[in-house]
Amino acid sequence: MTLTRWEPFKDLMTLREAMDRLFEDSLVPTGTRWVSGRGEMRCELPMDVYTTGEELVINAAVPGMDPKDVEITIEGDTLTIRGELPAPLENVNYIAQERAYGKFVRVLRLNIPLDSERAEATFDKGVLTLVIPKKEEIRPKTIQVKSK
Repeated sequence: MTLTRWEPFKDLMTLREAMDRLFEDSLVPTGTRWVSGRGEMRCELPMDVYTTGEELVINAAVPGMDPKDVEITIEGDTLTIRGELPAPLENVNYIAQERAYGKFVRVLRLNIPLDSERAEATFDKGVLTLVIPKKEEIRPKTIQVKSK
């Protein structure tokens, strides 16, 4: 039998963090979320993902970033987008500071056979658009019905 020391304040802090996250996720409709992990604050990359008949399209908000500072990798059916949103100005007194900054990593499991060799990424007005064509075998096919 093993004895474990109970630390009630540690459990309360965990409950408090869970309640904070619950309220942030459901009540605060902000695009970019701040996540606390291992003593550091980082932001999550807000994105929209949808499919058409021929491709998968991902739109991600990356305001103020340079295209060369975004790393996109596709390995098997896993897509990873990494980068770092620029830090705010130093030596100023902010009245309000709502924009996220810091490192981000977004990993998506795609579960769709894609042709990653023909993937294209573009930047336009702070939005990263990634278009990945679907493989030929899963594209919808129309069969003509002929009468006799």
